[in-house]
Amino acid sequence: MEEGAKLKAFVFFKGRSIIFKEQGQILLLKLAQELEEYGKVEQLPVLEGKKMIMFVSPKKAKKN
Repeated sequence: MEEGAKLKAFVFFKGRSIIFKEQGQILLLKLAQELEEYGKVEQLPVLEGKKMIMFVSPKKAKKN
């Protein structure tokens, strides 16, 4: 992210674990909170099939 690349984070639900969608969303949002100083959430967690996906884009680099 420091080089300007976007981050795609996902949680894959195996088998019947899809019933714990809320826990997957909480996990991704905690990751976003940890990366807050490096980037901002471009897309909130969205469930696509058995994957919950979230995108984080880097903040603009400050010029010295």
